[in-house]
Amino acid sequence: MQKIRKPAVAGLFYPADPKELRNLVLSMLAHAKSDHPIPKAIIAPHAGYMYSGPTAAKAYACLSQATSEIKRVVILGPAHRYSFQGIAAPQADSFNTPLGLVKVDHQALESILPLPQVSVSDEAHALEHSIEVQLPFLQVVLKEFSIIPLVVGTSNAEQVSQVLDLLWGKKDTLIVISSDLSHYHDYETAMLLDKRTAQAILNYNHALIKSDRACGCQPILGLLLSAASRKLRVSLIDLTNSGDTAGPKDKVVGYGAFHIG
Repeated sequence: MQKIRKPAVAGLFYPADPKELRNLVLSMLAHAKSDHPIPKAIIAPHAGYMYSGPTAAKAYACLSQATSEIKRVVILGPAHRYSFQGIAAPQADSFNTPLGLVKVDHQALESILPLPQVSVSDEAHALEHSIEVQLPFLQVVLKEFSIIPLVVGTSNAEQVSQVLDLLWGKKDTLIVISSDLSHYHDYETAMLLDKRTAQAILNYNHALIKSDRACGCQPILGLLLSAASRKLRVSLIDLTNSGDTAGPKDKVVGYGAFHIG
């Protein structure tokens, strides 16, 4: 029997109704039309769609040019609900969203399981939203694709980079890093901190990319290590926060969309 990872935040972070969800994602993508070249990797936020959806859409919009080219997506997101050491792969055969099932590429996962930092844990994935909220965007912009979903617990940039190097692939492989930026500062402070973090990402300045400035800090740093060895360029696509969308301005969460290619 197929093991399916059920959605944990449908109806909370995004609509549970398939038609409503598809229409919302299509609307956000339409407002985020992009002529950017297709990147090798993106960094996209993972809050509720009413808050970070427009920024995430700007990270994904250009992929409509590669709907038949991209066949697998490596997604790394930080752990929010389950504490563990290392990087967790799922046992599940598919992840489910209101838009349908997305197949997990277990053949690709087999290639990284020998690494000591990688383990198999459905518990790490069960309630985690950082990967789940990326899936509807991918389901709308791509055709047939599989995923390699990895939750990053207590880890470091070198361990993440080792995993990415094994999964890097060719043009058929996209890498998605799921991360929000600063949390719960006032609007002006958040804008300043997030601009500094964005500049640090653009400049490959690892010292200024910290966990209190980006919840997906280690996945970002690991991506930058792998990207630097390939002499890739980072581009900032959008930088906003919840005060720009649907939240108050006294305690905001920052969002950034980046392309690496």
